[in-house]
Amino acid sequence: MFLRAGDLNVHVQLAGPPGEPALLMLHSLGTSLHVWDAQAAVLAGAFRVVRPDLRGHGLTEVTPGRYTIEGMARDALALLDALGLAQAHVAGLSIGGMIAQAMAHQARERVASLILCDTAMAIPPPETWRERAATVRGQGMAAIEDAVLARWVTPGFRDSPPAQGLRAMLRRTDPEGYAAACEAIAAADLARATRALQIPALVLVGSRDEATPPTAAKALQSALSATLEVVPDAAHIATMEQPEAVTAAIRHFLMSHAADLIGAEAMNEAEREP
Repeated sequence: MFLRAGDLNVHVQLAGPPGEPALLMLHSLGTSLHVWDAQAAVLAGAFRVVRPDLRGHGLTEVTPGRYTIEGMARDALALLDALGLAQAHVAGLSIGGMIAQAMAHQARERVASLILCDTAMAIPPPETWRERAATVRGQGMAAIEDAVLARWVTPGFRDSPPAQGLRAMLRRTDPEGYAAACEAIAAADLARATRALQIPALVLVGSRDEATPPTAAKALQSALSATLEVVPDAAHIATMEQPEAVTAAIRHFLMSHAADLIGAEAMNEAEREP
């Protein structure tokens, strides 16, 4: 479906019972809401799963002008407003995880918990992101396709159908939307804001993630006093390379840390269904 959220025409998919707690899932740079397909299929048994395409990505509007992580967090909060949702658990992958942190800083009462996948408080060096933005503006997405996919998944997974799906998502991303999001990452340093948060949090990272490596995940764990899970045999897009492991970790975290908010009875009933 499409709806207006603040100044943005947003493409969003909803799944799961309307009366259950909301789980907002924010995707990574150069992809779309489909990086969460496997997790949404399971978690929609007990959550109202909300998956938008980010500003400049997927089928959401590509707007001109400067993008920031804080501004994209306001997009997400405006989406919750448009859907009539007072609060949500927020899962974010890569840039989505940075947006999730900014959401919690801006409106702590709106975020029940954080699930931060293959992300960080900052992803230096900024010059790399600005150079990548200039490249796609000048040469299009094909100029970075192979290099980006090599960091997204491990070599043995690169020719698999899911990895080729990731390649298609990247290729179809609007160059201006991608470039503006690169510049948002370049300018972002969430360390002070994130360290000030007191919130239940899970940090997930692929054991072979080079983009936001386990050292960055450990820094997030320390900043948030979070639970840390390392996903074996996965690089940066662990949600697609090891979907079952990521889904199990998210489910366990929510059951263990936020059972009063997530509808544990509904989750258990969903698990018993054939």
